[in-house]
Amino acid sequence: MARHSGGRGWYGKLVGAALGVTVLATGASLWTAQADAVGASSPKASAPAKPGSDVKAVAETIVHASDKGARGVNITIDDGPDPVWTPQVLDVLREYGVKATFCMVGTQAQAHPDLVKKVVAAGHLLCNHSVSHDTTMDRQSEAYQSQQILDAERMITKASGGVRPVYYRAPGGAFTPYSRKLAASRGMRPLGWNVDSKDFERPGTDAMVATVERELPNGPTILFHDAGGDRSQTVAALRRILPWLQEQGYSCGFPVR
Repeated sequence: MARHSGGRGWYGKLVGAALGVTVLATGASLWTAQADAVGASSPKASAPAKPGSDVKAVAETIVHASDKGARGVNITIDDGPDPVWTPQVLDVLREYGVKATFCMVGTQAQAHPDLVKKVVAAGHLLCNHSVSHDTTMDRQSEAYQSQQILDAERMITKASGGVRPVYYRAPGGAFTPYSRKLAASRGMRPLGWNVDSKDFERPGTDAMVATVERELPNGPTILFHDAGGDRSQTVAALRRILPWLQEQGYSCGFPVR
């Protein structure tokens, strides 16, 4: 989600004391930064992680481009899964035949594994959005960043039944060179956004639709949320935005990897 405040993420106070997670060490080699390119390989499907299998490193640059090319759009959904709003978002996506990228918070995935599995079963891709959605990650130690990224990867993979996240989106866009390299070494391409629908602020459905239509020329990756509060405006906005995109000749795809 966009960085709407300077403090800890909205999950932080709820989970900070209870997590007790251990910092995980990583010895994976780091990938050399590559330029974003529409021609880069793109995800066809998420594959279950096999015990002992090697994880293939990916580019550490922040991706925005769509695997559908110049008229491609990436729908990204942050902060869930949520038992009220994620099913409604899934219904709208299914109605219009759209696949999206779900950027999941580790604690939410751990709490709602059934929803994670539903997202995967519907053909959407998973993105690591950290353990506790701390938007100050870029000001924290490398050990803390490792814990947030690697423990969330473990939580999401376990909740999904073995399907790993293939992207990493820093809370509030709080990337660091270290976090990008670490995520990329684990096969998770750093994922940015071009269009913030502002749905987190609940400005009204009309305002959200207007924002997307106005800012889409800025780039193909659009940010929405399915958790963190009442997301009824998001659901309503998606019902208007998805057919509009199709009418304008856009195809919804995934960020390139």
